[in-house]
Amino acid sequence: MNQERPDFGPIQHPLLIVISGPSGVGKDSVVRGLKDSGLPLHFVVTVNTRSPRADEKEGVDYIFIGRAEFERMREAGELLEDAKVYNDYKGVPREQVRAAMASGKDVLMRLDVQGAETIREVAPDALLIFLTTASEDELIERLRGRKTESAEDLALRLETAHEEFSHLDNFDYVVANREDALEETVAAVVGIIRAEHQRVLPRRVQL
Repeated sequence: MNQERPDFGPIQHPLLIVISGPSGVGKDSVVRGLKDSGLPLHFVVTVNTRSPRADEKEGVDYIFIGRAEFERMREAGELLEDAKVYNDYKGVPREQVRAAMASGKDVLMRLDVQGAETIREVAPDALLIFLTTASEDELIERLRGRKTESAEDLALRLETAHEEFSHLDNFDYVVANREDALEETVAAVVGIIRAEHQRVLPRRVQL
């Protein structure tokens, strides 16, 4: 008998959850759905060095900081993950994640595949979920439907998607976000999170 268990229920530790996958699979839509799921989640607000857009709110969409402050945070090890996006930089504040997990909440962040792998290196027990579409044709149609990519950009995004799929083994789960089935996708992710809290050997993230 394991004498370390304080009661008859599962041991509860907060999860560090990463939603990732190729461009066009609907990561933002799934995250919005999770915000309405009722789960006690903290959604990470990343720091960003670009200027806020008209419809963006400080501390809600991003934490807007200058380049010098970003470099200071990176050099001081205050960022769990950071990346260059066009000519600006964004990153995940370590202390924000620590504080949320200390409060008992699961922490969720949306990152590209490279960023997700960085989190895995920093926190091996992080929960990584890879979003995809039902087929490559569906992904192509979604990218075309956005009407924001030229033929060259579309080809590049597909090439990148193929490369990202080659890293699938680094993830814990893969969930297909099928067309017109967002609620089903969100329910699948919620189910994964709830199941993870029933593990006999729970994930224990240390940052």
